[in-house]
Amino acid sequence: MTSEMADSCDLLCLDLPRAEAIRTSLPSEEQRRRAAEQARGLAEPTRIALATALASGGELCVCDLSWITSTSKALASHHLRQLRAAGMVTSRRDGKLVLYRLAPETASLLGILLGTTEGSTP
Repeated sequence: MTSEMADSCDLLCLDLPRAEAIRTSLPSEEQRRRAAEQARGLAEPTRIALATALASGGELCVCDLSWITSTSKALASHHLRQLRAAGMVTSRRDGKLVLYRLAPETASLLGILLGTTEGSTP
């Protein structure tokens, strides 16, 4: 028996009431798209390190974040842009500094991924 055959039922056995209840309770397409973007946003070790640093430090500039994560400022900036594009961090300019902060829902997702309690700093 091939693995493809082992992963599929040999007959149609639909529990329609149960299946329909589950189907209608699924997140919307927009919610699923957003969740996938956020998951991709953290799908890189440097981004997890940056997000963890922001969870611990609150608002930090790129210089601090590159020092904390032992990366170049260019690499930290690149990954922070990726996190911002995924909606995982926010940024603001303060004079010549760009300061980053973790988006509220990101701390929860980060805690889940790292196995720490929700809302705590990993």
